[in-house]
Amino acid sequence: MLEEAEEIGRRVRRARLRLGMPQADLATALGKTQGWVSKMERGQIEIDRVGLLNAIAAELHIHPNDLTGRPYASSPAENQWRVAATSILRELRRYDLTPVFDGIPRTSVELWRDMTRLHRLRDAAANSAILRVLPDLLREARALAEVSTGHEREEAYAVYAVACKFAHTAAHSLGHPELITMAAERAAWSARLSGDPVMPSLADWMRAWDMWATADWADSIALSDKALAHLQSDYDDGDPLALRMWGSLQLRAAVSAARAGRPSEAEDRIGHARDAANRVRDCRGRPVYDRHSLTFSPGNVQIHAISVALETGDQTRALAINHRTSPELVAALPNSRQGHHHMDLARAWLWDGNRSKALAELETAERIAPQLVRNHPIARSTLRSIVYAERTSTRERLRRMSDRFSLDG
Repeated sequence: MLEEAEEIGRRVRRARLRLGMPQADLATALGKTQGWVSKMERGQIEIDRVGLLNAIAAELHIHPNDLTGRPYASSPAENQWRVAATSILRELRRYDLTPVFDGIPRTSVELWRDMTRLHRLRDAAANSAILRVLPDLLREARALAEVSTGHEREEAYAVYAVACKFAHTAAHSLGHPELITMAAERAAWSARLSGDPVMPSLADWMRAWDMWATADWADSIALSDKALAHLQSDYDDGDPLALRMWGSLQLRAAVSAARAGRPSEAEDRIGHARDAANRVRDCRGRPVYDRHSLTFSPGNVQIHAISVALETGDQTRALAINHRTSPELVAALPNSRQGHHHMDLARAWLWDGNRSKALAELETAERIAPQLVRNHPIARSTLRSIVYAERTSTRERLRRMSDRFSLDG
């Protein structure tokens, strides 16, 4: 893995030369110096922000995975998720054909009950396991839609849409761009047929995420705002599912704004999301089943606030927000979100010059969500930076000691 930084730099250089683009032009587009681009291409600078990685890829007209090498090389056992991903793609491609399903599909109530298993797997960041479940679920939901009418048919399409959402999230974590794209498209299609007023906004939430790959921050914000406007009436009325979706969209827009260099707007979005989270917390009555699979809560808002601070390059603020954040809020989050949070803290401590705490946070992230963290380009970048810094520090200590021992002569 220590060679990855140099390899990313070589891939940047090859892509730049294919376009006939001088280093100076790439530097200007990124707001960097030519010297920075030269060092980055030689593997001497880590690309330690997703926003920066995506911006470089966008300028070179390639996918970010083409720079990082995702999906990363793994053992045969760890690569089995690709088999499931292919099966899912096959189901998604034949979405408008007669489903191939033996027997009688279960009712929508039974399918929703089965979805709780996917929620548990998502919370555990068990993305390979999620993909293995999905082909049969997609096939059965589509079969139910084919043989039913009215509300039952709409619910079948709602199940199909949320299954696409699970595929989309797992594909993002593992690095499968084709599945990401197709899952978002099929989610939008089935959301329109679902009769669920929130479901189209969920599909837009997915699309806004996908726009990050091409550094289309403004479009991501515009799409989030379109979805927010669609939900506004139900949000004002206090509908619990609309509150969750509205707040999640604000968090997505906050990250987009931070990456677009609009920190004030990002902070405003975090504030709006915090208001929504407080309203969710204060909802009276029986808990509402989160059928859209959104991990929205006050804790999720706090860890997004930390991410936004890091996206603007302010690790001091990120660490201060973390210091004020109740550990109980973070502990209540699913493993997938906790893993992201500790990855962010590792980066913050590294930037703050504390490699020991950075490594401890990275170890915590890996323990909580191993598959997520080991496949995340920023986690790998953080670990490389720690290793390189330690090696440099060790070499310097040895050099000074050699001087004291007069070993050079």
